[in-house]
Amino acid sequence: MPRNKKGNPVNGWVNLDKPLGLTSTQALGKVRRLLNAQKLGHAGTLDPLATGILPIALGEATKTIPFAQDRDKVYRFTVKWGEARNTDDCEGEVTGTSGKRPTEAEILAIVPRFIGNIDQVPPQFSAIKIDGERAYDLARDGEKVDIQSRRVTVYAFKLLKSAPDEADFELECGKGTYVRSIARDMGQMLGCLGHVKALRRIAVGNFTEDSAISLDEFEKIVQSADPDQVLLPVETVLDDIPALAMTEAEVSRIRQGQTLKFISRQDADRLSVAGIDENTTLVLAMGDNKPQALLEKDGIALYPVKVFNL
Repeated sequence: MPRNKKGNPVNGWVNLDKPLGLTSTQALGKVRRLLNAQKLGHAGTLDPLATGILPIALGEATKTIPFAQDRDKVYRFTVKWGEARNTDDCEGEVTGTSGKRPTEAEILAIVPRFIGNIDQVPPQFSAIKIDGERAYDLARDGEKVDIQSRRVTVYAFKLLKSAPDEADFELECGKGTYVRSIARDMGQMLGCLGHVKALRRIAVGNFTEDSAISLDEFEKIVQSADPDQVLLPVETVLDDIPALAMTEAEVSRIRQGQTLKFISRQDADRLSVAGIDENTTLVLAMGDNKPQALLEKDGIALYPVKVFNL
């Protein structure tokens, strides 16, 4: 007999507003305990210093985590001038100081240099793997590791406010961008040194702070009402993938791992109406008003790569 899974089969997303001082893993653990969920994971780690959007996937939604991780992100952060720290944020040890403070004009002059496709070196205290070990573990052991620069994309970067000792910024970027590296590099470029004093993530794709829920609010709702009212659908992060309505027979074939072939004129019309063309690589199969599977498209064939058990 199959072994019973512990917990409840909860499916969907929670748009969590992570509080200060909590690791992403700790936040995940609190949501797990509140819902007694069988399976969950998060899309994009936030340091304890950081607050803001931490999308949490439950149950079948965990199959869509990679799509959330690939979404663009928006951050607001404060850089403190005059100090470099080994973690590139306020939690680390001071490794250098400077009496110079940049003017607003000097800051505005270098901001464009951080927009577009840029090369950056991740912080020494980061989750980058070096010979199979996390960089932060090596850094905690006192090792100075050689982390190679990597190409990241910054779509928008603007100065919000400037004061003598610090400045506030907003950044929209792609996957893998380190805000701490940008703060460090700005400080070096301005000749004054700098590190992140405060950091908040305000968006991960279509997860935004307008619809986010705090841990306290989440706990109150779970304890006093139906927790489903704070769960977003499994397909929340698949909104840019064309959806195709499937018949009951087609859904049955997909669930058996079979490939569907669309060769008739009627089939072509169905694909066209759904916005599926020769450039489409993934299709979301819908049936009974629920996502049934993600299908990979190869010419006239659609074959299942992820099947949802909802």
